[in-house]
Amino acid sequence: MVGGVTEIVTERLVLRRFVETDRQAVVEIETDPETNRHNPFPSDTATVQVTFDSWLEHWAEFGYGYLAVRERGRPEAADGSDVIGMTGVRNREFRGETVLNLAYRFRPSAWGKGYAAEAARAALEWAEREIPAIPVLITVTATNTPSLRVVEKLGFAEYVEEERDGVVARHFRR
Repeated sequence: MVGGVTEIVTERLVLRRFVETDRQAVVEIETDPETNRHNPFPSDTATVQVTFDSWLEHWAEFGYGYLAVRERGRPEAADGSDVIGMTGVRNREFRGETVLNLAYRFRPSAWGKGYAAEAARAALEWAEREIPAIPVLITVTATNTPSLRVVEKLGFAEYVEEERDGVVARHFRR
């Protein structure tokens, strides 16, 4: 990561750069019907493979990106099976401006524990400290109440709402 940080440790979680052995965990998380309940265009395995490649490429180009999340105190698995979710920031164009897209997605088994807010807060604090010149944006489907609660816990204010492809999305920034 920018500034030489290789992992972020919170009270209950460890966030670290994705590596190739995390690919299968990402496919499982990103294609799970439950994690896509509010996603009108869920990804299939082939799409997730391309997406994961783009995450690794972003890291190579910018020195930061999306992060694998695992529970602190549990052994790290060589095959990435300990990955319970993802968070972090990566560059995105939004209305002609480069922003840092803050994302988070977790396995259903990790839901209801506050992990999304804890991990996203750590990633947000890192981004605001290390890349302060680029604003952070979160985009959430308007019907995704759990994700909207995370946005609120992170202290974001509503920025703009728009309809795209029949879906209402809310874009938040600090």
